[in-house]
Amino acid sequence: MARATPRLFVAGDLAEGGAVLLSAEQAHYLRNVLRLGLGNGVTLFNGRDGEWKARLDHIGRNAATAIAETRLREQAAGPDVRLCFAPVKKVAVDAIAEKATELGVARLMPVLTAHTDVSRVNVDRLRAHAVEAAEQCERLDVPSVDQPVTLDRLLAGWPADRPLILCAESGDARPVAEVAAALAGRPVGLLIGPEGGFAQAELDGLAKLPFVHPVGLGPRILRADTAAVAALACWQCLAGDWRVRPPGREA
Repeated sequence: MARATPRLFVAGDLAEGGAVLLSAEQAHYLRNVLRLGLGNGVTLFNGRDGEWKARLDHIGRNAATAIAETRLREQAAGPDVRLCFAPVKKVAVDAIAEKATELGVARLMPVLTAHTDVSRVNVDRLRAHAVEAAEQCERLDVPSVDQPVTLDRLLAGWPADRPLILCAESGDARPVAEVAAALAGRPVGLLIGPEGGFAQAELDGLAKLPFVHPVGLGPRILRADTAAVAALACWQCLAGDWRVRPPGREA
């Protein structure tokens, strides 16, 4: 059985015949894990120049270089969806970054709420999970990962013309499918609370904002990481890009 060509996210520009420097971690992975050498093929993307077929031109202990040969796909914009989420414990927050990337999120925005138990967020680790997920799921970019902000600061800077879909456990809320269908085609944000839910004062304040759309996720109380995946899946199915097939699988 043929081995799949490794797919890597790189920082450098990609153009025909151009050399691209790979990181020490990527060099280690290619040389010591996959046992690749000079001339072996890799696939590269950087979020700007599309996806490229390349070959290894140098591979050492701490660095590697690949030569871009053929563009496989032009760069294309994904859904303009932001995920605002209260940080949870390490394994769950890592899963949020990974699954949200697979589900097409453009921006990951950790938000500190009244009931948020986690006080520190390792943004570099979340980005690493997002990069790995983007490489695996064949998207052409990697979502940005913001530094955590308080809920008040998030709302103060939120664009008034971008709907913010609040996943609320209580209070008046429309079904998520109904709201997603009504907002199809628009840039949006999704707001997920902490394990303990939003404080009542936070919900009261959110309800007064004209760009906030409270939605319900069914009759069961979901964990924060489950709620993030469920809300994103509903959005993508009804208003996102789930009508598009993966590359090379149109038939």
